[in-house]
Amino acid sequence: MDAITFVMTAEVRTALLPTRQVEAVFWLIAIPRRSNQVRAACVMEPSWRHLRQRCKRSLAALGGRSWIRAAGCGDGKSTAISAKTNLSARVSYKVGRVRLLSNTRMPMRALSIDLKPFSVRLRIHGDLDFFLGRTRSRRNIERRLREKTSVKDVIESCGIPHPEIDLILVNGEAVDFNFGVAGDAEIELYPPGKQYPNFSEKRLQIIRISRFVTDGHLGKLTRNLRLLGLDVAYHPLATDRQLLDVMERENRALLTRDRRLLMHAIVKTGYCPRSQNPDEQTIEVIRRFDLFTLIVPFTRCLRCNAPLQRVAKADIIAKLEPLTKVYYQEFRRCTGCAQIYWAGSHFEKLQNRIGVIHSLLTGKSDV
Repeated sequence: MDAITFVMTAEVRTALLPTRQVEAVFWLIAIPRRSNQVRAACVMEPSWRHLRQRCKRSLAALGGRSWIRAAGCGDGKSTAISAKTNLSARVSYKVGRVRLLSNTRMPMRALSIDLKPFSVRLRIHGDLDFFLGRTRSRRNIERRLREKTSVKDVIESCGIPHPEIDLILVNGEAVDFNFGVAGDAEIELYPPGKQYPNFSEKRLQIIRISRFVTDGHLGKLTRNLRLLGLDVAYHPLATDRQLLDVMERENRALLTRDRRLLMHAIVKTGYCPRSQNPDEQTIEVIRRFDLFTLIVPFTRCLRCNAPLQRVAKADIIAKLEPLTKVYYQEFRRCTGCAQIYWAGSHFEKLQNRIGVIHSLLTGKSDV
């Protein structure tokens, strides 16, 4: 990415009061719409009514201290910027010539004005149609592009998060998410969970991972997974940024129904549960990450996620209720929060919960 500076001037015909906001229009050559990061230091004030008829769509951009709106115009060769500013940016209040300085970071190759539109056709396989919403019945999607675009951006423009893609074929060739689409192309998208013998080395997702982090909306799923002995970090009040930090720092897979969060570039492995039922969500996660052999119930704290450890009754007898001291002999203690567990009345409920999950996994109802 290179920093390109544009300097322009214009005539100001009337004096401007310090409290008055001004509206300006200036032209930049072929600014890519996705990489538009404009920083305005000064503005000018010509009329821009003629511009409205030529512009077909508007985009929002923030840069510097000015609020900037970018409008991609119909000629396809330039981008118009109208800026509103106040005293936070330097503005001339005198009649005469006003100087405008604009910095934008963009690839040098984007300066070419010979942008020829091309078509990209995507074919969706497996359960990826879940992300298509109302167009779910359409497994073939077409996109029109004007510039070289990463295949990741093309995919996510359809609403499909990249962690849900295990194999990408562009014109029959396996590619990764950084591949740039620069011309007419046929793209096929495959989810994890299937075998692709001819492309085993080109798969993009880690199929088996045993450490997870969930967002605040998946509390019941978190409890189910911990009940089965799986390592699941859960921070119900965490921001998106904090969740991503935990995911990256502790090398965890992200579980969330927020597809926008899954689309974040630093997310390497993640999953969006399709069902809203916690038990069905649990089955989905077990199947997606091949966790069948890692299930060891009653080995992890349901509160803090730390491992449980057997403890002698004599070591904790002072913390037990009178009847618990009489009827129970085996105990486990959390190595994190020191919560004590035993096979009390709640234990039967937990066993029933595991039975429901097991029956869903095996397809049997008599477990």
